[in-house]
Amino acid sequence: MSTSRPYALVLFGATGFTGGLTARYLSRHLPPGTPWALAGRDRAKLERVAAGLDGDADAPALLQADSGDPLSLAELAAQTRAVATTVGPYVRYGEPLVRACVEHGTHYCDLTGEPEFVNTLIPRYHEAAQKAGCAIVNCCGFDSIPYDAGTLFTIRELEKAHGGRLNAPVTVEGAVSFSGSFSGGTWQSALEAFARPRANRDRLRDAQSRLQRWYPRPVGALPMRPRKDDALGGWLAPMPTIDPLMVMRSARAIEDYGPSFRYGHYLVTSSLPKLVGGAAGVGGLVLAAQLGPVRRRLLKSRPSGAGPDQATRARSWFQVRLRGRCGDTEVRCRVAGGDPGYDETAKMLSETLMGLGLDTTPPDHTGVVTPVMALGDRLVARLQAAGMTFEREA
Repeated sequence: MSTSRPYALVLFGATGFTGGLTARYLSRHLPPGTPWALAGRDRAKLERVAAGLDGDADAPALLQADSGDPLSLAELAAQTRAVATTVGPYVRYGEPLVRACVEHGTHYCDLTGEPEFVNTLIPRYHEAAQKAGCAIVNCCGFDSIPYDAGTLFTIRELEKAHGGRLNAPVTVEGAVSFSGSFSGGTWQSALEAFARPRANRDRLRDAQSRLQRWYPRPVGALPMRPRKDDALGGWLAPMPTIDPLMVMRSARAIEDYGPSFRYGHYLVTSSLPKLVGGAAGVGGLVLAAQLGPVRRRLLKSRPSGAGPDQATRARSWFQVRLRGRCGDTEVRCRVAGGDPGYDETAKMLSETLMGLGLDTTPPDHTGVVTPVMALGDRLVARLQAAGMTFEREA
């Protein structure tokens, strides 16, 4: 990648709600003198976002680009070392920017939690991105950094307790609890995913067959059954989200996860009735997403671009408890932070972008990769320095 590009990093989608929070975080944490830019369709809106920034970073340049205009995306990708995008649903709007970044050897990161989108990119762009020397990094917010980076942190603590390299099968379980709301963009993406079960299944099958060939380390999921586990916080409901797939992709690529690895991913609830009620609610939403008129009404109920006020976000929080085992050795760890859907997501995306665009060390892995595959322990260190909790529990 050329070091003479005019910008170290660009944020695409800065005029949306989460994009605006990300722009504000970058303006407060970029080193002075860093050349950067905000990009979007509407220059007037970009100007309003830029005028509201209050950090010590240099003022960003403003670039007009549209997900429906491949030429504008190519021009954007050619001018920077790294791009972050908050423009979703990604299955609709994300691929043209990925293609432009691969063609120009530009690092890319996003906030998607859409399995179909990620599993589409793996067979289409992984090998081309490797040849271009760029990292295409998905799921850089609450999906899926707390679990991906939290599992790596747990592996490191397990190595310390085990006395060195993990030479026996490894298991990790992650259990999340949170209080907070999620963006209209997340709502839109979830409904899109629920409405396309066949496409999701087909893309997953194709991606997994490629990953098994490229990264043959034995990796799998722990049995996904509801149960009570006081050490992990209460009643556990399996979470069939993209998060365990991201953790297992990191485990495939990184030898430190042991000769074989299995992962279980759960939502913590305080009682069995809440567990049953939550499962019924998700099942109902999945069914509703199959019905066109109902899905369209649900989509209109929470449009993209809006979110809660600062006081509401300040009351929000998340916590992930992780338990790692290797032979007779067991450790328990915790990852925690503030508002998961907005403030912490903007932080996680920004820190990933800065790691890609500013670090002198290149990504650990290129291609279509996870956050941990791209940045490894550097990502944990960045997030700890930014105030997220990564700790080993007694």
